Amino acid sequence: MVAGILVWGYTLLLPSLVTPETDIVAHGLFGFEALRPQALFGTVGEPLNHGVLWSLSINTLFFVLGSLSRASVPLERIQAAIFVPREASPMPSLRRFRTAVTVNDLKDTISRYLGVERTERSFQSFEKNASVSLHGKEQASMDVIRFSEQLLASAVGSSSARLILSLLFRRNDRDSKDAFRLLDDATEALQHNRDLLQIALDQMEQGITVFDRDFRLICWNRQYRALFDLPDEMGQVGVSLDQILRHLAERGDIPADQRVTMLNRLTSFVSPWQMELKTSGRILELRSNPMPDGGIVATYADISGRVEQDLALKRANESLEQRVRSRTAELTRVNEELAQAQMLAEEANLSKTRFLAAAGHDILQPLNAARLYCSSLIEKAGRGPAGKAATNIESSLESVETILGAVLDISRLDAGALKPEDTAFSLGGLLGQIGNDFRPLAAEKKLGLKIMPSSLGVMTDRNLLRRLIQNLVSNAIKYTREGRILVGVRRRGELAEIQVIDTGIGIAGDKLNTVFHEFTRLDEGVREAEGLGLGLSIVDRIARVLRLEIRIFSYPGKGTRFSVILPVAAVAAPPREVGKAPTRPASSLAGLNVFCIDNDARILDGMRLLLEGWGCSVQTASGSGDLLRLGARRPDVVLADYHLDGGTGLDAIARLRAAYGQDLPCVLVTADRSSEVRAAAGKLDIPVVNKPLKPAVLRSMMARVRALAPAAE
Repeated sequence: MVAGILVWGYTLLLPSLVTPETDIVAHGLFGFEALRPQALFGTVGEPLNHGVLWSLSINTLFFVLGSLSRASVPLERIQAAIFVPREASPMPSLRRFRTAVTVNDLKDTISRYLGVERTERSFQSFEKNASVSLHGKEQASMDVIRFSEQLLASAVGSSSARLILSLLFRRNDRDSKDAFRLLDDATEALQHNRDLLQIALDQMEQGITVFDRDFRLICWNRQYRALFDLPDEMGQVGVSLDQILRHLAERGDIPADQRVTMLNRLTSFVSPWQMELKTSGRILELRSNPMPDGGIVATYADISGRVEQDLALKRANESLEQRVRSRTAELTRVNEELAQAQMLAEEANLSKTRFLAAAGHDILQPLNAARLYCSSLIEKAGRGPAGKAATNIESSLESVETILGAVLDISRLDAGALKPEDTAFSLGGLLGQIGNDFRPLAAEKKLGLKIMPSSLGVMTDRNLLRRLIQNLVSNAIKYTREGRILVGVRRRGELAEIQVIDTGIGIAGDKLNTVFHEFTRLDEGVREAEGLGLGLSIVDRIARVLRLEIRIFSYPGKGTRFSVILPVAAVAAPPREVGKAPTRPASSLAGLNVFCIDNDARILDGMRLLLEGWGCSVQTASGSGDLLRLGARRPDVVLADYHLDGGTGLDAIARLRAAYGQDLPCVLVTADRSSEVRAAAGKLDIPVVNKPLKPAVLRSMMARVRALAPAAE
């Protein structure tokens, strides 16, 4: 530009300011005739034409040299493409006269590479921009052919596009059969590759775009349009990057004055950078890389969640120290209060357990006496009105006993008073005992009770496990109208599964979890049998104490299966009994000499009435010392309460055995159901019967211990 001004000033301005006789005008600069202002390098013409010609020539020369001396910036290329479109170049292989190829032929060919939807949108944009209306069957004009080449080149490249269009013309002119085959093969291969590429791009989580060297869109995926929420017209081949940025600026996603900045960042290929879209609130991470032909490939990832997390983390870190100090002080105070509250709660829990145990013992003592009187009255009254009344009273007392026993068990389990004592034992023996206990009850309801033999051994608390299975069997008998109850063990690898299966009323699927709640009974169960809803609650608590898994499967109207899962353990074979003494028949207790020891006179009176009704000879005392002072003869059986004045029943039994021999048959009768008492009695080989006494249980126990006594007395 400066050179043109200097030439203009030398050839036009200078001659008009000086006289024609001036040496520089007449003879040229430095005396060179070729440099005369009005005949520069020997050119002759009108002064105005001469000056304008040389000014424009110099300007054009320096403009070309300046453009070639450096690479164009992206903004210059976009602006140049507006005035000098690339499709304006001639097509050497295409004819410049009318052809037989129609618009539909071009669309069909291009759609194989770009897809039908993109092809139709691109031709619609061409019609709108060129202000023409294209009909499918009309012959394609030169403008349409050039547009088709440019559109096809965006997908397969310029050389391939011209080859495809040339073959298309040859096929329509029917010059060669090979053209058909070549075109179809090339089309199929290119279409397959394009489809694979597009599918792969569409499956990416990031958005991706490819722009040519004029920054026109030639390839993209669905995620790109979804991230920027672009309309259909922005998803077409040939849309410039400037149009996309202008659309985002008009919508308010980016500041209008930063379009050029963002364009430069995309083309600078530096480290990834972030763009925030104001309308949607998305934060995108952009990465760009150069293409070999001068275009760019850009990827877009939605990092809104990550940025939000980083900001939240930063805010949290800023106040972390202060919060840690305050929370530490607060936590220290709360821990102190919690420790004190826990200590008080544990003390209160233990106090509650001790109170319930003491209260239970005090309540069960008179209840035991009442049941003894009822049992004696029932045996004496027979089936008359008095006998029926006594039977009803005994049934009511049994209900009270059941309630108290269940409440005490739950209290001990919740308070942790029952500590499991693990021993290895065989499940076959345990299940056999349970079968003996419940066969009379099952026979009373005309139900079959089958106990499957098992040789598997386990390691757990035997008494608690027996109580758990007893509750399950009792529950099965109670809610089974007809059929049978099956109890057995299945091995599951290193585990044993104890199953209790019945053919009872069943449990609805939505009620399976509620049956383990205390005092919860389903409507069907209330109609079927009486109960308190505590049996399965005790099962659940014992399972938690023993750390066993309980499973339940039920079909309403068909039955229920309870399963207890526990590990298998090795059990030593029981020693063979050698020289076992012959047992006495236990059918009758008549003539048996019985010592009864209890600190409650009513219980002693009730025991005397009951035992004398069985034909026994009974001696009663509040302690073992009383019996020894009387010089009584050796008893056949001793029945001793645990809680005595000035000692325990075990102490009394020890003194009696010291006097009459260690083989003296004894039974501990107590309302204390703790495992400690049972363990202490077990060490002395003394069986335990819990109060309130059931006459049948007492009679069976007396017959058993009498049979184990030596034959010679």
